[in-house]
Amino acid sequence: MSRRKTDRLLHLVVCLLATRRYLTAAQIRRAVPGYPESDEAFKRMFERDKEELRELGIPLEVGAEEEETGYRIPPQAYELPELHLTSDEAAVLGLAARVWQQANLAEAASGALFKLRAAGIETDPEGASVLEPRVGADEPAFPALYEAVRDGRVASFEYRTMGRSEPQRRLVEPWGLTSRRGRWYLVGHDRVRRAPRVFRLSRVLGEVVARGPAGEVKVPEDVDIRKIAFEREERPVERRAARVRLRRGRALGVRRWAVGITQVDEVWDEAELHVWDVEFLAASLARFADDVLVVEPPDLREAVIRQLKGVLS
Repeated sequence: MSRRKTDRLLHLVVCLLATRRYLTAAQIRRAVPGYPESDEAFKRMFERDKEELRELGIPLEVGAEEEETGYRIPPQAYELPELHLTSDEAAVLGLAARVWQQANLAEAASGALFKLRAAGIETDPEGASVLEPRVGADEPAFPALYEAVRDGRVASFEYRTMGRSEPQRRLVEPWGLTSRRGRWYLVGHDRVRRAPRVFRLSRVLGEVVARGPAGEVKVPEDVDIRKIAFEREERPVERRAARVRLRRGRALGVRRWAVGITQVDEVWDEAELHVWDVEFLAASLARFADDVLVVEPPDLREAVIRQLKGVLS
C-alpha cells in the first residue's frame, strides 16, 4: 500500500470516528485530503476505500443523513478491549521487536511497541536492555518471500541447486521461513516436484514473483517448519576432500586451512582441503581470485566460478 493511500485511509478513519452523525460522501470529500477533483474519479476511489476499510475489519456504519446516504464509525465498535500483559510477557515483546535489523520489519515492530506504550504497557522494563538479540535478513529474496508466506500466495523464483551450474525455476507453496546459524530457509510444497522442499535464500536468484490470490496457500496443521528444514542437518555431514592449486607465496589464508601442501612447479603449489559446506568454502576461496585454482571436486569449482561471476556482474 502506498504512503499516499495509507494517509488518505487514516484521515478517513479519523474523520468517521470523530463524528456523531452520519457524513455524506460530499462532506467526506471536503473533510478528507487526498481525493481527486473529478466527480467520477472520487466516486470510484471512495468505493474502493470503503471496501478496503471493511476488509481491514473496520466497522463502517451506513445510515441516512438529510435524505442522503451517510457513513460513520461507532467508537465503541472500533475500540479494542483493554489489553493486559504480565511484566514477563511485555519484556518478551520488547525483546522480540528489537530482534529485527532490516528496515521493512523494524518499522512494523517499532509501531507495535509504540501502540503498546500508548496503552500504558511498558515493553522495556529495567534489566531487559542487557539482552540485545539480532536477526539479519540481508538476502534480496527475503522481503518478497516473507510477504508470500504472510499473504498465503504461491511464490515463483529461480533457484540454484548445489552441484548444478544452471538455476531452475521453482513454483512453491510457501509454508514458512526459518533461520539457523545466520542463514534463512524457506520451507514449502514444491508444485513441480510434488513434495515438501527446503530452499536456502542465498541460492534464490533474481526476482521472486507472488502468484494467485491471497490465502490460496494453506499450511498443513501437522507441519513443523524447523523439523523439516533442519532434520537432515542434524545428521553427520560427510567430509570430502578437495584439491586446490595455490600460486607460490600467495593465498596465505587458504594455506592455513590446508591439511597438506605439495609443490607442483615454479608457479603453483597444490593443497588438500576438507569440504564440509561447498558454498561456504567457495565464497572463502573466491576472495583470493586468480591466486586459487580448484582442481576437484567439480561442484566446488563451479561454485567458485559462480562467486566470481557474481562479483563481476
